[in-house]
Amino acid sequence: MHTLVEICIDDLDGALVAERAGADRVELCGNLVEGGTTPSIGLLTRVLDSVGRVGVQVMVRPRGGNFVNSASELSVMQADIRAIRRAATGTAVRVGLVLGVLTRDNHIDQTAMRRLIADAAELPVTFHKAFDEVFDLGAALEQLGELGVERVLTSGGQTTAIDGGGALRDLRQHGSAVRILAGGGVRAHNVAALVASTGVSEVHLRAQVASPLGTGTLATDFDTIRSVIGALAGPH
Repeated sequence: MHTLVEICIDDLDGALVAERAGADRVELCGNLVEGGTTPSIGLLTRVLDSVGRVGVQVMVRPRGGNFVNSASELSVMQADIRAIRRAATGTAVRVGLVLGVLTRDNHIDQTAMRRLIADAAELPVTFHKAFDEVFDLGAALEQLGELGVERVLTSGGQTTAIDGGGALRDLRQHGSAVRILAGGGVRAHNVAALVASTGVSEVHLRAQVASPLGTGTLATDFDTIRSVIGALAGPH
């Protein structure tokens, strides 16, 4: 069974490298130093114009920090979603949204999520790793399924997906229609074992290394992506 590989990126070059290396999908963010925020429309437009095969998941997050959003922040998120939908109109690229809102006591903010999902309309929604901060992962998964969320990015409530492997396996077997996208410390040396032990069919990683330009920035690494894909192609 094919295991889908998603690469977290924050620039156009990252999208091109991910596609050339054979990734199935990218998660397009701005400001990965803050854990990923909403990318500019200019960046999104150039990515959609430049890739031909990979799907593009677009982060919708107005700032770094926690995942409790004010009314004004939610209004910005809604405006961003509508702008992303306009940018995606007419493209052959598979576009989706990545977002998530929590209450102050670390539950899914169902009211906020309903508003955002309504604005998403035809674009599928992935709930990002804010999921790992909720107290009851199974109950949260049920709520997200009822809200219409398509997938959840999670490391099973732990720092890495390997550490959260038991929870990932339980979530995958939960019976929910929500897909489990395993992320957190995914690399070539552990990805096959992760897939074999949990049964997940999608993995997520940030495949960045120091930029060869010597600018102190990071760049998406072709070899890291290829090594993960190669490890998945071998016997588990």
